[in-house]
Amino acid sequence: MLPRTNCGDFRATHIGQQVCLYGWVQTNRDHGGVIFLDVRDRSGVVQVVAHPDTPEMHALAHSMRQQNVIKVVGEVIPRDAEVINPKLATGEVEVKIAELTLLNRAETPPFAIDDDCNTGEQHRLEYRYLDLRRPCMQQNLMLRHKVTHAARNYLDSQGFLDIETPILNKSTPEGARDYLVPSRIYPGSFYALPQSPQLFKQLLMVAGLDRYYQIARCFRDEDLRADRQPEFTQVDLELSFASQEEIMAVAEGLISAMFEAGTGEQLSAPFPRISYAEVMEKYGLDRPDVRFGLEHVDVTDLMKSVDFKVFSEPANSGGLVKVLRVPGGNAKLSRKMIDNYTKFVSIYGAKGLAYIKINDKDDIPNGLQSPIVKNLSEAALTALIERTGAENGDLLFFGADSKEVVNNALGYLRVELGRDLELYDAAENQFVWVVDFPMFEWDADNKRPQALHHPFTAPYPEDLDKLESAPLEMRSQAYDLVWNGTEIGGGSIRIHDAEVQARVLKALNISEEEANDKFGFLLNALKYGAPPHGGLAFGLDRVLSLMVDAESIRDVIAFPKTQRAADPMADSPSEVADLQWKELGLRKRRTLQEVSGES
Repeated sequence: MLPRTNCGDFRATHIGQQVCLYGWVQTNRDHGGVIFLDVRDRSGVVQVVAHPDTPEMHALAHSMRQQNVIKVVGEVIPRDAEVINPKLATGEVEVKIAELTLLNRAETPPFAIDDDCNTGEQHRLEYRYLDLRRPCMQQNLMLRHKVTHAARNYLDSQGFLDIETPILNKSTPEGARDYLVPSRIYPGSFYALPQSPQLFKQLLMVAGLDRYYQIARCFRDEDLRADRQPEFTQVDLELSFASQEEIMAVAEGLISAMFEAGTGEQLSAPFPRISYAEVMEKYGLDRPDVRFGLEHVDVTDLMKSVDFKVFSEPANSGGLVKVLRVPGGNAKLSRKMIDNYTKFVSIYGAKGLAYIKINDKDDIPNGLQSPIVKNLSEAALTALIERTGAENGDLLFFGADSKEVVNNALGYLRVELGRDLELYDAAENQFVWVVDFPMFEWDADNKRPQALHHPFTAPYPEDLDKLESAPLEMRSQAYDLVWNGTEIGGGSIRIHDAEVQARVLKALNISEEEANDKFGFLLNALKYGAPPHGGLAFGLDRVLSLMVDAESIRDVIAFPKTQRAADPMADSPSEVADLQWKELGLRKRRTLQEVSGES
């Protein structure tokens, strides 16, 4: 019996060989009585041919429908020179059919199974098993395998242990909601699916296992967003006795290995480091795209004494006034585009988008064109030109409001302008670390500090004395890796001292009772010689989607959920039988319609 040869593996070196292949019929063509079938498996496609001189095989080949599953035994022969297909890896050869076996018939698929398929995503997800036959989808999943394999090899070479942590956990909601799993054995009690392996990987460090990693499945019952999944995968790691710089160096090696496996390109490490304070000042967002300029300029101090209240009020009340200078913007941006950008920034809370066109910077105010020029003194305008470095032909956009609104509005406007004005090469790859994040941010609703990352992140030792007196001034030993303006992962040095951890939880207004209820097993563990440790996690789905420039992370996941967290193929989530409710000791809440029907 001949061994199987993958469809995509046939080359000129196979000419004259007897071979056996299996696959799906992609196309069936009759050219003057000669039948040509394109047969595909995950490795690629090869052309097989049936001639009239084998009537039985010819008739069977003629009857083949698309997506039928077949077996072919035959001889590899060269294609005629005029029909060689340079677009196919197998384009120099074809297989002359000696034996053709129909293994399974296929009904007409609900959409074309090729890369040109323009069927809506909802329909493709309903028949995901067919969608995954498309070459681009199979290539994405094979890439996923290569990248995770490279990650495992790299981490193994660095002495990490692949250790699984529990899927059924205790519920400790911090941020996103947990997915809860009722226990039949303990009626009224619930497990939670892990939002991350955070607590358990810290416990592995306490246990002395030193270097851990896991390709971890995580679950978050988040509010619906365009490109989030309720279940996702992260490359998760933790290590002991390592500094922040050492952990970041390991992470750079990891992402470089993954990147080379996925794209064939080599990255140049170490990556640049930018402090959170500098990032927010220059870019407005904590995930900067550094492939182009358009850096923000803070002019808050210049606007404190102007008569224009739109600028002076935020400048004098703890707000922010920033300028985004667009070189050559006068010629590049039409009034319609400016109006569209004004609508765009309103998404982020901006009440408007003031601008000034610089026609002649040496003729102030006559050389400046804008409805707001008349509201600013000549001295303020001169200082503004000097501070921003504006030149003739430039356009200045202004943001004036609270710090959050201004940074978001001008931050996202900068990204939009970079894309619209083609200020960067889309094929370029720029990685940057954002470091020195604040330890806390202010929770206006509850009027208390909240952890910017999570409550186990360690502060800088020199900031620890501010914990009770000025917590919002503290910096944390946290770090995020950003790729072309997208955060792909992050981590921190963890708190390993039980007393410090207790103080941090107290600063977050988490009582000792609540802390013990949620995190008692970790707090106890820290008392028994916990080593200094830290870690990081990369979002695997996000990294892969960026590698292949996918429209959505769903394109790199075998069986994803929709934007509404549903699976149209398996029809989940779904109701369960009344018996299951009873076994779990739960009662189904009646709907309003059911209650109304009884009255």
